[in-house]
Amino acid sequence: MKPVFKSLIAAATVAVMSSTAVQAQEPASLEDLLNSVKASRASEQKINAQREAEFTSARADKQALLRKAEADLKAEQARGDRLQKQFSDNEVTLNEKAAELDQATGTLGEMFGVVRQASSEAFGRIATSIVSAQYPGRDEFLARMSEESKGLPNINELEELWFSLQTEMTEQGQVVRFSADVIDLDGGTNTQEVVRVGTFNLIGDEGYLTYDSENKVIQPLGRQPDSHLVASAEALRNATSGIVPFYADPSQGQILGLLKQKATMSERYHAGGVVGYVITGMLILGLLIGLYKLITLTLVGGKIRSQLKNPGSPSESNPLGRILKVYAENKGTDAENIELKLDEAILKELPRIEAGINIIKIFSAIAPLLGLLGTVLGMIATFQTITLFGTGDPRMMAGSISMALVTTAQGIIAALPLILTHSIVASKSKSIVHILDEQTAGIIAAHAESEKA
Repeated sequence: MKPVFKSLIAAATVAVMSSTAVQAQEPASLEDLLNSVKASRASEQKINAQREAEFTSARADKQALLRKAEADLKAEQARGDRLQKQFSDNEVTLNEKAAELDQATGTLGEMFGVVRQASSEAFGRIATSIVSAQYPGRDEFLARMSEESKGLPNINELEELWFSLQTEMTEQGQVVRFSADVIDLDGGTNTQEVVRVGTFNLIGDEGYLTYDSENKVIQPLGRQPDSHLVASAEALRNATSGIVPFYADPSQGQILGLLKQKATMSERYHAGGVVGYVITGMLILGLLIGLYKLITLTLVGGKIRSQLKNPGSPSESNPLGRILKVYAENKGTDAENIELKLDEAILKELPRIEAGINIIKIFSAIAPLLGLLGTVLGMIATFQTITLFGTGDPRMMAGSISMALVTTAQGIIAALPLILTHSIVASKSKSIVHILDEQTAGIIAAHAESEKA
């Protein structure tokens, strides 16, 4: 292509120069114009001949390149045929060698399958076993045997598999201590003494520990189980000999994981929400009123008993003394007026004696009703959650159901001590009122007899 471009450039240059020359030298006559045209024609023919020669040469070059490409294609096709034949021959050879291998191995092929299956099962058990926390890296050999091994196992590999299985069986029945790095809840790491109970549980400074088989680390539970379970774990960790009762998790941490999700008493209480807080406030207030009335009535009862021992000198510090004083002030009137005066004195004393007792009774009646109110509110929230999210995930409804159940329990729990407190305080006040009525009736009877005499 370069010669063609060169010829085109040359022709354009000549044409430009010719036109320039023609423009520069205008013909003086028709003969000069004819000669000029002939000269230009000859020049153009020369240029055209040169261009034709260059095109012919380039065409010959392209033909040579085409022939070379065709020869290369034929050579590659021949090579492809040779490789295809070689591939077919290799396939036949591989089939023959595979048949020879099967014939040579005989029943050893079954052993290969058994070993791979046993290695796979042992890998799944040992990789997740807490014994691997004490002996890390045991599962790497089993992983190679179960997945990567393509040939028959040798005697060393069979012994290694036997040793791994025997170690796991032996460690299942032992309680041992070893030092290990434990991940803290805040993300740090500390080295501490860990007690391993067979293949069931790990015990550390924080209580029960878990083994993360995926990350190969030991970490404490997010939340320890009930205190008596943790106490048994601490007792085992601190023991040096003898038999120590211990709560073991045979599921290797699954049951502990479920216990970790178990709500504590505090969480159950707070699940009651505002209704639960109101019930608690009523319970505390009712018990305080009951305690106050019990103390005051006990003191009043003691003063009344002291007054009974000395009826001749009435005191203003107790109800009986004030009633006796009213009688002393109206001793000269008739029995009917005395009775009215004493009844009036008793009626004045009753509000002081019975003040607050009815509030306890009201609280004991309202508490269960508030619990039922919380139940209704919880069920309404549950149905709203079902309307929004459906019933696919029960955990979405757990909070509302907890409120529905907890508030009812809180209302009943609050009502029971309030009823008992009301009964005790009411009985105490009735005994005091009974003493006042009894003494008043005696005073009236004595006065009536004295009038008759």
